[in-house]
Parts: sequence; structure tokens; C-alpha cells
Amino acid sequence: MIDGFIALYIFMLAAFTGYEIIARVPVILHTPLMSGSNFVHGIVLVGAMVALGKADSTLGMLIGFFGVVLAAGNAVGGYVVTERMLEMFKASRERK
Repeated sequence: MIDGFIALYIFMLAAFTGYEIIARVPVILHTPLMSGSNFVHGIVLVGAMVALGKADSTLGMLIGFFGVVLAAGNAVGGYVVTERMLEMFKASRERK
């Protein structure tokens, strides 16, 4: 089991690394990157559900539920944003 301080350190390192990677990606590659990140969000959602299923205290269940809600919102929001971005690349239709 990961100690709380080590988990916080890993979380902060992942957040910093993610920010640095996203800041350096050219704009043209953001749509494929968003599609890939949606896949990762699905893995996070599964992990949150597994953590919720193994929680044995009320606080653990509350944190697990909060994690599932945030992961689901993140995955759904990612797909919505990707869909909107892909709509921008479609050729405009002639209006009647």
C-alpha cells in the first residue's frame, strides 16, 4: 500500500508532468491528444470503481464515490470536447 505522503508526491509529479507536456504540444496535435487522454480517463474511472469496491470505511467509500464521479465527468467531458473539436474540421455544408 502506498503511504499518503508518497501518493501525494506521485500526484503532484503527475500533475506537473501533465502540465508541461500539454503546454509544449502544438495546437494541431491537441485533438489526437484529447482522444488519447479520453482513453486514460476510462482507465482512471475503472481504477476509481475498483478502489470504491475495496473501500471498507465510510470515509473510503465517500472518497471513492467522489473519485468515480470526477472520473466519469472527466471522461464524458473529454468526449464532448473531442466531438466539438472534430466538428470544427468537417467541411461546411451548404445551407438551404
